[in-house]
Amino acid sequence: MNKELARDLISAGVHFGHAVSRWNPGMRPYIFAKRGMIHIINVRETLKGVILAKKLLSDIVSGGKDVVFVGTKRQAQKAVQKAAETSGMHYVCQRWLGGTLTNFRTIRSRLQRLEELEALEAGGQLDSESKKQASRHKRELKKIYTNLNGVRKLSRIPGAIVVVDAKKEHIALREAQKLGIATICIIDTDSDPKNVDVPIPANDDSLKAIELIMNELAQAVAEGKTRVRPEESAAPARPVRAHSRRRILASAVPDQGQPQVQPTEDVLSPQVSEPAGAENATLQ
Repeated sequence: MNKELARDLISAGVHFGHAVSRWNPGMRPYIFAKRGMIHIINVRETLKGVILAKKLLSDIVSGGKDVVFVGTKRQAQKAVQKAAETSGMHYVCQRWLGGTLTNFRTIRSRLQRLEELEALEAGGQLDSESKKQASRHKRELKKIYTNLNGVRKLSRIPGAIVVVDAKKEHIALREAQKLGIATICIIDTDSDPKNVDVPIPANDDSLKAIELIMNELAQAVAEGKTRVRPEESAAPARPVRAHSRRRILASAVPDQGQPQVQPTEDVLSPQVSEPAGAENATLQ
C-alpha cells in the first residue's frame, strides 16, 4: 500500500518544489536534490509525514474531537472542501477570518446572525422590505455564508487543523499554536516547518498532489470516527492546553517495536522529467 501511495505521490508531482532562490533553510532535511534551479522534495519524507498525520488524526478523532481543514488558495479550495465533507468535518476554503479560533465566541455570534438572515429569506420577509434594506441583508447573508458556512456546525475548539500552505495560512497556524491545537500542514520548500507540528513536505501548488493527500487524511478521519466511544463524543469540551497537544503528538509517534515503513529506493527516487498532471507544479 505504501509503495502504491509513493508512486501516486510522484505521479501527482508532489516532489516538485519552488525555485532554489525561494527556499527556506529549515526545509533542508526534506529536500532530495536540486535539478534545473528547482528543489526536488524527498518523497520518503512526504510519505512519513502522511503516515504520521493519518495516525494523529485517527487518534484525535477517536477521542471525540473535531478537525478543521483549511486551504484558501485556489488550488486547494475544492480538495479541502471535499475532504471535509467526505469525513464529516469542518473546513475553511475562502477566507480565514482572524479570531476564528481565538475569538470563537464572536464567530458563533456571526453564525447566529447567518441563521437569522436565512430564516428571513426562507420566510419571504426580505421581499417585503425596501429594495435597499433587502439588498443590504442579502449581501450580508452572502458574505457570512461564504466565509463561515464550513464551520457553522463547529461547536467547540477542534483537536487539530489540517492546513495547505503554511505561508498563506500563517494566521490560522498562529491561532492554533496559541490554543495548543495540533497542526498538520502541507509545506513547500519556501515554508518554515518549525511552525507546524506534523509537516508534510510536498508541492502545495499541484491540484492532484493536494487532492491525493487530502483524500488520505480524510480516510484517516473517517476511520477515527468509527472508533469514537459514545461517552467521549457526548463529553463537554474542555480547554485545550499546550501540554495536551504535546501528549497527543507523542502518542502518534510509532513505537520502537513497530516495523518502520521502508519502501524501495526505485519507488522513492523521483524522476527529473515532469510527470503528466503536474502542470501546476511550475516555478512560482
